[in-house]
Amino acid sequence: MEIAQRQKKRVDPEFHDKIDQLLDTYARLLAQNMNKGYEIAARVPSVMIAGPANFPVKKKQKQNAADDKNMREWQEIQGLLDKIRSTGMGGISADDPNAIEKLQAKLEKLEATQEMMKAVNAYYRKHRTLEGCPHLSPKSIEAFQSGMAGGGGGSPFLPWQLSNNNANIRQVRSRIEQLTRQRENVFVGWEFDGGTVEINREANRLQVFFEGKPDEATRNILKENSFRWSPKAGAWQRQLNDNTFWVVDRISFLRPLSGEKPSELQIKARQAQQEKPSIRAQLKAAKEGQQPKAPTKDKSQDLEV
Repeated sequence: MEIAQRQKKRVDPEFHDKIDQLLDTYARLLAQNMNKGYEIAARVPSVMIAGPANFPVKKKQKQNAADDKNMREWQEIQGLLDKIRSTGMGGISADDPNAIEKLQAKLEKLEATQEMMKAVNAYYRKHRTLEGCPHLSPKSIEAFQSGMAGGGGGSPFLPWQLSNNNANIRQVRSRIEQLTRQRENVFVGWEFDGGTVEINREANRLQVFFEGKPDEATRNILKENSFRWSPKAGAWQRQLNDNTFWVVDRISFLRPLSGEKPSELQIKARQAQQEKPSIRAQLKAAKEGQQPKAPTKDKSQDLEV
């Protein structure tokens, strides 16, 4: 499709596979939607054929409702074209397996920009001119001097520019820390009455698998809590993060068979992970032929407050 080809020319090649996947999904869902539309249209004969006396009014009402639903699905499918147009154009998604590396590169550029702005301002304070400033190109020097002569301020880079860039640095650092913690976190799935919940690290999704098709009320609750049906995975899913488990805590039909809350399962799994011997302890114990000991627990943790 022309939209996909145009988008591929605009973005980095690493996004081409994602664009192809979105296009394949769009074509498949559109074909299903159109076939369903033809099937709905054939359910009730025209009033010109059946005649006013024999026209099935109730069937026609059901047909109209099905047609409206099919149209809403068509509109949702068209939204995939917007996804194709935006692929590779926005920020760095947490779903990107190289998100941390890309954020780190972005952070380095922001930090370099901050240092450059500070160095330029320091040069100007010392020399009262930007002529010969090693941190700027001749064109940049000319543009800055023109702007400052026109009342652009008492320094090349104004305080708000330094402040805004510094805020961006803090924001990117925070995202790196958050994603790093998320990658290191232990997540576990569970069984519930009628299915299982599984962790898909590769797709960065928490996935709900039902033994049969859930009823409409169940599907509506999932949608209201940002779960989306994935035909490819055959599961209802949403992004994998700590907040997802707090959301799932409130969905009664996904309660684990153990009776615990999903968030409590995650906490227990992480505590168990922390109590495992370190790699160095395991290697040392292997050399000595002994069973490695778990880290000593701080007695203060057992005290009640």
